[in-house]
Amino acid sequence: MFTDGNGEVELRLDIQKLGIESSRDVFVDVNDTSLLIRAKSDGTLRTLMNVQTLFDRIKSSETIWFIDEDQLVVNLKKVEQELKWPDIDESWESLTSGITQLLTGISVHIVGDSTDINEAVAKEIAEGIGYLPVCTSELLESATQKSIDTWVASEGVDSVAEAESVVLESLSSHVRTVVATLGASKEQPADSTDGSTFILDEAAAREEARKSVSSGSVSYAKADVVVKLGGWDPEYTRAVAQGCLVALKQLTLADKKLAGKKSLYIRLGCRGDWPNIEPPGWDPESDAAPTNI
Repeated sequence: MFTDGNGEVELRLDIQKLGIESSRDVFVDVNDTSLLIRAKSDGTLRTLMNVQTLFDRIKSSETIWFIDEDQLVVNLKKVEQELKWPDIDESWESLTSGITQLLTGISVHIVGDSTDINEAVAKEIAEGIGYLPVCTSELLESATQKSIDTWVASEGVDSVAEAESVVLESLSSHVRTVVATLGASKEQPADSTDGSTFILDEAAAREEARKSVSSGSVSYAKADVVVKLGGWDPEYTRAVAQGCLVALKQLTLADKKLAGKKSLYIRLGCRGDWPNIEPPGWDPESDAAPTNI
């Protein structure tokens, strides 16, 4: 049994069937991000729980455990006391359940080299967190009644990229969506500061991503997270989506004002004043000195 409240996480394990009567037969090893519980029964040391990655950090030095009748009780002190833990470990289920409390409705954008990968990951995340999946390829093809490939062949890549920018701008006021962009659209970015942006990059290693930032790649500079893929198979979709949620959780916990600031940016109309948001009524065309709120 697992409970969360008052800045603490309490875990109760039923040990009655193991025949453990003394705390000397129980071994609890814990650090800030992991938990290992073992017990000696009938001369054999058994692992009762081994969580390599807790849902969030704890104050390991303040961990308390004891035996209460037929239960082993482990009390953990959370570092982020206000963060509600949906489960003890950082699994897909706990991430999809817990991430919405951090996002406060802001959308997620998936950008990368492959349209298919972007859409697969976006749909997986959307289904997991209860957001609406939106694919710019589907919107563009529906509006023009022709495929993206046909469009590119007849009018060129730039024409499609310009149209996608218009679509992304129209989506900027939407909340609770996961938007999948066209492949390689990281070279034609729209203003995606209204949500959290992930770049899924099959080819770029960390050093190459760093070079893209230093050389002025607007998309890499605006992205909240760059996710490197060592390869791709549809079976990896859940793993990539989970990696995005892990990064998103870390991002929002590192800057607790980020989600609220993005929400405010959306409510004020995504006027282009990110990250220094101006007061209501501010004119983007104005030359007046900024008076950030």
